[in-house]
Amino acid sequence: MDGAEVHESSTSLDVDTDWEGMRETYLKLLESGSEVCRIRGTILLGKRSKIAPETVLEPLVPILVEHLEVAQSDHPRSIQEAAAYCIMCFARRSDNLCRLIGQSGAVQHLLRLLIQSEIGHRTTLARSLREIIICSSQNRMILIRHNGLQVVISLMDSSSGTTRRCFAEILSAMAMLRDMRRAIVGTGSLPLLIEAAGVGVMASRARAVTAIGMIGRTRTSRQLLVDAGVIPVLIGLMREGEPTLKIVAANTLGIVSAHVDFIRPVALAGAIPLIVELLEGTESIGKEIAEDVLCVLAVAEENAVAIAAHMVTILRQSNDSAKAAAVDVLWDLSSYKHSIPVVRVSGAVPLLLENLQVGTAEIRERVSGAVAQLSYDEDDRRALADAGVIPILMRLLRDESEEVKDNAAEALINFSEDPLLRERISEAFDTPTFQDTVNRLVRIHRTDEHINQSLRRMADEQLAREHEYAVSSRVAVSESPCRRVDTGLGWF
Repeated sequence: MDGAEVHESSTSLDVDTDWEGMRETYLKLLESGSEVCRIRGTILLGKRSKIAPETVLEPLVPILVEHLEVAQSDHPRSIQEAAAYCIMCFARRSDNLCRLIGQSGAVQHLLRLLIQSEIGHRTTLARSLREIIICSSQNRMILIRHNGLQVVISLMDSSSGTTRRCFAEILSAMAMLRDMRRAIVGTGSLPLLIEAAGVGVMASRARAVTAIGMIGRTRTSRQLLVDAGVIPVLIGLMREGEPTLKIVAANTLGIVSAHVDFIRPVALAGAIPLIVELLEGTESIGKEIAEDVLCVLAVAEENAVAIAAHMVTILRQSNDSAKAAAVDVLWDLSSYKHSIPVVRVSGAVPLLLENLQVGTAEIRERVSGAVAQLSYDEDDRRALADAGVIPILMRLLRDESEEVKDNAAEALINFSEDPLLRERISEAFDTPTFQDTVNRLVRIHRTDEHINQSLRRMADEQLAREHEYAVSSRVAVSESPCRRVDTGLGWF
C-alpha cells in the first residue's frame, strides 16, 4: 500500500480545515462509510497528521490500533494496512504520540500481522513497526516482551529490499540493549547486525556500529565479528559515512583491532589513511579516537612505519590542531620496541625541533614530552643532540609552561647521564632555573613514591584484616557446626 497514490479528493476530509471537525468527519466515515472510503480516509488522516494538532490526534490512536485487529477482507488494500500507515505517520509526528501508540497495543498487533502476512504485503507493516520502535525505548521493551527479537531476525532473514532494511533498523535499535546483544550473538545473528550497519539511515547505522563495538569487547566476540565480515563494513562507513558515523566506526574499528591477529587485516583493508583523515578533522573526540586507534595499529612494525610517515606529512603541512595530535602519536610511537627506530628513521626529529621552537604553546608542550621520551633511548638521544636539541632545551627551561620546563629538564637529565653528551650540557648545571626544576621533579618523584608506599601499606593492612576475619569466622563456625552462615556461597 502506498499512501501517495490516494487522491485527497476521494473523501470529504480533503476540504475540512477545522481539525476538530475533521476528526468528527473521520469517525463518522469509519461508522457508516464503505470499506474503500474508510481505507482512503485513514490514509489521508495519516498524511494530514504532519500538521494536525496532537490534541486532535491523540484520541484517534486507540481507534487506529483497534483497526489492526479487524479481519482481513478481499480488498487489495485492507483497513489494517491503512491503519498501519496512519500509525506510522502519527509516530513520526511526536515522541508523545509514539509512546501512546505503544501503550495502546500496536507493537504486538503489528508483530502478529507481520507473522501472518505474505512476504509481498509486509512493507507497510514493517515501516510502521520501525517508526514505533526507533523513537521509544518503552516500545522496544514491549517488543522484547513479545519475543520480538526472534520474530525480527526471522522476518529480516526472509525479506528483501525495503522491508529487509526496515527490519535491519529495528534490529539495530534493539541491539542497544545488553541482553539483546547477548541474544544476537547467542543465536548466530551477528551477520544480520553487521548488515544493519551498512544499510538504512545514518542514525540506524550508527546504532548498529555502536552495538557491534560493545559486542567486540571480548576476544571471542571479536573473532566472531571478523569472521562475519565486520572489517570491510566499518572501512566502508569510514569512507562514505557522515562525520559522526565515521567517528563511531573508527571507535569500533579500534575495538576490533585490539587483538594481535586483527591488527594487520585492519591495516590491509585501508584503515590507516582513513584514521589519519579523522586525526586531521575538526572534531576533538574524533582526534582522540584516531590517536588511540593508530597507536593500537602501530603495534605491528610495518603499520608503525606507515603511521609515522603520515605524521611527518601532517607536521609539514597541516594545521596546528592536527600537528598537536600528530606529535601525540609520535610520542606514543617513541616508546614502542620495534626492530627499527620508527620515529627517527621517519625523518620526524627535525620537524619536532622546528615545532618545539615556533609551535603554539600546546604543540611545544607535546613536542617537549615526545623529546623527553625519545631521550631515554641512546641512539635517539644522540640523534636529537646532533639535530641541535640541547640549546633549545636549555632555552625552554625559561618557558612559561611548567610542563615544558619539566619535560626539558627531564630530557637534559637523560643527556647528562650519557658519557658522550654530558659535557655538552654542563653549563645547564649552573643554571638556577635548571636546578629549581630538577629539585621540583625530585620532590614530585619522592611524593609519588611516598603515595605508592602508603597505598601498598594500606593494601597489606587490608589483606591482614581480611585474613584475621576469615580465621576468626572459621573458628566460630567450627565451634557451632550446625550453624549455617548465609553468604550466598553455601556453607562458610
